Amino acid sequence: MSVHQLQVHPAKPALPMSDVQLDWLMQAILGNRFLPEPDPRSVFVGDGDYRAIGVEYLSHLVRLGGLLPQHRVLDIGSGIGRLAMPLTQYLAPGASYLGVDPAREGVAWSQQHITGTYPNFRFRHLDIAHEIYNPEGLLRGASLVLPLGDRSVDFAFMVSVVTHLPPDEVAVYAREVARVLAPGGRFLVTSFIMDETGTGPQPKDPRCSFVRTQNGPDWYVDPAARFGAVAFDDGWLDRCLAEAGLVVQLRSLGHWRGTKASHYQDIIVATKPGGTH
Repeated sequence: MSVHQLQVHPAKPALPMSDVQLDWLMQAILGNRFLPEPDPRSVFVGDGDYRAIGVEYLSHLVRLGGLLPQHRVLDIGSGIGRLAMPLTQYLAPGASYLGVDPAREGVAWSQQHITGTYPNFRFRHLDIAHEIYNPEGLLRGASLVLPLGDRSVDFAFMVSVVTHLPPDEVAVYAREVARVLAPGGRFLVTSFIMDETGTGPQPKDPRCSFVRTQNGPDWYVDPAARFGAVAFDDGWLDRCLAEAGLVVQLRSLGHWRGTKASHYQDIIVATKPGGTH
């Protein structure tokens, strides 16, 4: 059965999980020694505890994004299954998940260790060129076409992906997400937003000393390795999403900037007009 065929039928209505239930589930995932987990030496995305970060983002997807157990899910930048792993315990058997990524090794590990046990979780390699994650890729990010039909996804997310892309590619991803989202579908994206606090002199993560490009809207920590960490002018990502036809519903700023928050990167949640998701 093809990925496209998996996405045909809309998700059935489902009640959101209560905070108590979600807290219990998160603790159960953290203590479940039977869940797959890669060798720490093979984790090529981000830093920190693989399982703890995955569980943290499960909470954000549900509490901030509104992810429901029955949703058809698209994970853009699925890496080595860090978010897919906890989602196996949250999504219902009738739901579907597709993870796409330019790094072959992450896709291969996820197919072997997750899809084998959870057949509604599928992973696909997209041979998009990226100087860090897929330098030999054949396709340019600006020509991206997601391998899904129109209106075939209820919930999409890009966690720590926009933070490694140039502006023109971010705009393409936004348009493609808007195309595949069903009316009422939701999109959660993390980023570094350079607002007054982000650009101010207050203490922040020393790894996030961004310098703006001459014309903007992008900022880089290291111009010699631009896509190691990318930030954008305040409001630019909101306008990018709006131009793609999405409506921003929530902005939650992260603690990278030295302020208190439950998450590190900034989070934006947008919806596609129409529907009741």
